[in-house]
Amino acid sequence: MAENAGGGTAGPDGLPRFRPTGEEVVHEGWAITLVRAGFVDPEGAAFERDVVRHPGAVAVVAVTDDDSVVLVRQYRPAIDEWILEVPAGTRDVAGEAELRTAQRELAEEVGYAAAEMVLLTRCAITPGFCDEITTVFLATGLTPVALDRQGIEERYMRVEYVPLSGFDALVDDGSIVDATTILGVGLARRRLGARPPGSGGS
Repeated sequence: MAENAGGGTAGPDGLPRFRPTGEEVVHEGWAITLVRAGFVDPEGAAFERDVVRHPGAVAVVAVTDDDSVVLVRQYRPAIDEWILEVPAGTRDVAGEAELRTAQRELAEEVGYAAAEMVLLTRCAITPGFCDEITTVFLATGLTPVALDRQGIEERYMRVEYVPLSGFDALVDDGSIVDATTILGVGLARRRLGARPPGSGGS
């Protein structure tokens, strides 16, 4: 193990090495677990952090043949606000593949199946305190299927269609604040590029 400029040890990438020493469960809920996690810094000093463990999530940027993105307006209790966002959900089914979870959430929340779903990115949502990774897909070639909404908040959500050409204005005026939605739609537009309207992703 190499020595870094501060006198501690460095990993193979040359970065100072922090070492986890264990964790204690403080609270365990249906989707998250709060732990008190211990670490040792590169100089050998011990410290603790509160960390939220999360099974991960998926999000789907569904784009119609006329280049509108399918969003849901959903009440989010944690911030007591209605949020305009892409369909998304926690990976709470053991052993279910990310793609299957995304397909299921797309059908359940907005009533669509997709002819094509491609991976856009995997992103850390709030790495300052939570280990949640969200996998974001682009869905095109949409066809209607039956809704199957789960949970109290989903029962009241509304589906809204926003033209990709008008998306930035909603970010600029604060109508859309969800980080995964902003990132996902930006990456979707880059991937779709100059696709002619009505091409359906083909």
